[in-house]
Amino acid sequence: MSLTKISVRGAREHNLKGIDIDLPRDALIVITGLSGSGKSSLAFDTIYAEGQRRYVESLSAYARQFLEMMQKPDVEHIDGLSPAISIEQKTTSRNPRSTVATVTEIYDYMRLLWARVGVPYSPATGLPIEAQTVSNMVDRVMSLPEGTRLYLLAPVVRGRKGEYRKELAEWQKAGFTRVRIDGEMYEIGEAPALDKKFKHDIEVVVDRLAVREGIETRLADSFEQALKLAEGLAYVDLADTTVADLAPSDARSARAISPKGGDSESPPLGEVAARSADGGGMKGAGLPPNRIVFSEKFACPVSGFTIEEVEPRLFSFNAPQGACPACDGLGEKLLFDPQLVVPNEHLSLKQGAVVPWAKSNPPSPYYMQVLSSLAKEYGFDLTTPWEALGEENQGVILHGTRGRAVPLTFKDGRKEYTVRKAFEGVIGNLNRRMLQTESAWMREELGKYQTAQACETCHGKRLNDKALAVKIPSADGGTDIATPTQMSVTAAKDWFLALPAHLSETQNQIARAILKEINERLGFLDNVGLDYLNLDRTSGTLSGGESQRIRLASQIGSGLSGVLYVLDEPSIGLHQRDNDRLLETLKRLRDLGNTVIVVEHDEDAIRAADHVVDLGPGAGVHGGEIVAQGTLKQVLKAKNSLTADYLTGRREIAIPATRRKGNGHQLTVHGARANNLRNVTASLPLGTFTCITGVSGSGKSSFTIDTLYAAAARQLNGARVIAGAHDKVTGLEFCDKVIEIDQSPIGRTPRSNPATYTGAFTQIRDWFAGLPESQARGYKAGRFSFNVKGGRCEACQGDGLIKIEMHFLPDVYVTCEECHGKRYNRETLEVKFKGLSIADVLDMTIEDAEGFFKAVPPIRDKMHMLNEVGLGYVKVGQQATTLSGGEAQRVKLAKELSRRSTGQTLYILDEPTTGLHFEDVRKLLEVLQRLVDQGNSVVVIEHNLDVIKTADWIVDLGPDGGVRGGEIVAEGTPEDVAREPRSFTGQYLRPLLERRFEAAE
Repeated sequence: MSLTKISVRGAREHNLKGIDIDLPRDALIVITGLSGSGKSSLAFDTIYAEGQRRYVESLSAYARQFLEMMQKPDVEHIDGLSPAISIEQKTTSRNPRSTVATVTEIYDYMRLLWARVGVPYSPATGLPIEAQTVSNMVDRVMSLPEGTRLYLLAPVVRGRKGEYRKELAEWQKAGFTRVRIDGEMYEIGEAPALDKKFKHDIEVVVDRLAVREGIETRLADSFEQALKLAEGLAYVDLADTTVADLAPSDARSARAISPKGGDSESPPLGEVAARSADGGGMKGAGLPPNRIVFSEKFACPVSGFTIEEVEPRLFSFNAPQGACPACDGLGEKLLFDPQLVVPNEHLSLKQGAVVPWAKSNPPSPYYMQVLSSLAKEYGFDLTTPWEALGEENQGVILHGTRGRAVPLTFKDGRKEYTVRKAFEGVIGNLNRRMLQTESAWMREELGKYQTAQACETCHGKRLNDKALAVKIPSADGGTDIATPTQMSVTAAKDWFLALPAHLSETQNQIARAILKEINERLGFLDNVGLDYLNLDRTSGTLSGGESQRIRLASQIGSGLSGVLYVLDEPSIGLHQRDNDRLLETLKRLRDLGNTVIVVEHDEDAIRAADHVVDLGPGAGVHGGEIVAQGTLKQVLKAKNSLTADYLTGRREIAIPATRRKGNGHQLTVHGARANNLRNVTASLPLGTFTCITGVSGSGKSSFTIDTLYAAAARQLNGARVIAGAHDKVTGLEFCDKVIEIDQSPIGRTPRSNPATYTGAFTQIRDWFAGLPESQARGYKAGRFSFNVKGGRCEACQGDGLIKIEMHFLPDVYVTCEECHGKRYNRETLEVKFKGLSIADVLDMTIEDAEGFFKAVPPIRDKMHMLNEVGLGYVKVGQQATTLSGGEAQRVKLAKELSRRSTGQTLYILDEPTTGLHFEDVRKLLEVLQRLVDQGNSVVVIEHNLDVIKTADWIVDLGPDGGVRGGEIVAEGTPEDVAREPRSFTGQYLRPLLERRFEAAE
């Protein structure tokens, strides 16, 4: 039988209930279902894990030790598997050296292109410099007028300290008789003793001759000798005349090398030399007027600027050959930021506006005395708020008196003394302490006031002068490698497509294969909807969906076939408009002969699939079964499938009958300019549910997170964050705090769980400690913690599992024999409430716990909130590391909801529907709408139309992504936005809203 299907038998990983399923190979398969119904357990933890494990096990034991070891998933057997590649959201590198261009390998090909086709230019003269062969040099000398007398010199020592006794003896032994030291000619035997403290120039005289027919061979031999002695450099010094006198006849015949021309001879060198002799050109080049410089390496004759070799590694900012020496190739440096040193501008100096000084430990009177001396000298008041001090005074406090001595008065106990000296400024003081301190703690403390800013040497280009001196001819003249990397994918694509027209015939032949690879990869990035990203954007700043789609693009670039790809919600963060392009990409992967399994909730993806698997019927313990599978038609007929209900319209998320007007106040951001925003001013009505929409890369996060949240957090929460560039934010006085709820994990260790995060675990422990049995034994709340000694099982230190390290095999986790996975010792487990110990409580689902603790309001309310946001299926003690992004976000929401509401809070959520099924989106919206009903304001960045259509107010950014975005396209109610022809969001909203009008009629 040929392998036409992947058959899985008896999958029991996590909450799967012994699933048996056959999936067609070489098809696009979408696995959908409620959040927590076991989609990832089936796709990633079973199918992918087994495919990967079998591949790894086929390798030798030696190779396996370098690979991450896989555990065998809990499944009876799987047939028809191929090698598996997973493309998940969390696999981006946080390394600051990793950029979009390096991850997609575009930069590797660019380095090759510049190394093979690029021409080095001299920074002094702006002319191309090329390597010369001995024949070129001979021809250049022969072109001088006949009878010209010249010395051929080998510059062996150029501006270096030393005595050079040994070297002089060696040259004499090699048969040379004359040297020139610091411009004076000597016989080698009579050379003066050199002072080793001074820098010297020594040239060995290799030959003396006059230009005439027939000296070519002798000249070539002499040049070879000279180049060998002086590592590729040779000087020709004219005896009776200057280069400039000979130049007129010469210069006319000499063409400057055009980047296009195939002219390899290099006559203009002499001409350049002459030019710098009259004091033009670069300062300190100091070339004698009678000298011509020859180099078999790339060398500029004026400044002596040389490039040893043009190899791809010269263009790597991760290699010492190419990296900018000031920032080591990072393109930015950590500098103290005035915004962090003075986070709250409403405070006066007396109230502690200058945070690092006000917070010094112990509080030092020295700083206040310095400030009061400055205040006396410059005539300002310590009680004036910082913003009212004026720029000049702020500058003196932050950056010092710039060398001007001022009287500083210090009181030391009873005596008082005054010194006159320049004041270094707060930032100068922090810089000095940072450099001088030995303590890591101090470095970390001071580091809190620093932000990364572009390096002043390379201006963010990451490369040194040598790498940037190599250029390729293009429409804008010579272009260095840093210019295209600072473009967006679309702009770079156009630039590379237009490149061949500017290259010469030979350059085109070399570049053809390289350009093909670059253009293909840029095309793939364009196809997955990432055309707005800049190539030099660091990987750490990408969202989960973006980094996943970048990896997808590089996978298509590799052109493999017969592979099993498993993707985790690739449509995250994608606007409806870009969805079709993404689905085309997935189909293209499938058409190459691959099996593509996608875990997805997006309606378009489900409709485009060849095979749909719907898991359910509920989540967690209520899920893990197959509700429906087959083609779309077969799934839509299923009776108990929630997915089918939403796809057919039997269930839907209702559009509210009225839109809230808000409480009459507005929050306005004025002149936001962060990233690609173009001076955006937008108002959000408070007391409403507001959506920020727009295509990917249109500036939604820049506006909402970088500007609105950061400015609000600085003012309301006193947070030390940097706000994006903007003029001001008004209306914050109507809010009392701002809370951002994102999808980052709630805890990085298995010891963190929903109960510890929401604070319910403390109350559960207190409750157990208050039971009569505990009181009789003298147990306090600490006895019921699995993180400290006392009540926990010491054999596994409260983990419930013991890790056994196996060489050449995966680490095995075995359940602890002492406590059988319960985490506590026997004595602690003897304390019971309603017949259950604390370990049993941690093993309950949240819905059971809500009923179990119905007599204990603080615990019950927290469990009720977790249940409300749709997490009833999660266990109370489930490890935080096993929660999905959507689940972690809802745990945070529940924690916020269980607090007493003031009705004036501003909540900001970034794509909260990620990883949520239609039914979960409905539950989440109920919770958010309830927050707004209590008077709070909720601002959501969202692409999901079900959320957008229920919003009270929409701000739509665009019209496109990246440089073509950053403006407000439409704002108003969803109906207003749907009428705006320029808005892509409006185009997709219109049919949804029209359906409602039809229904209403």
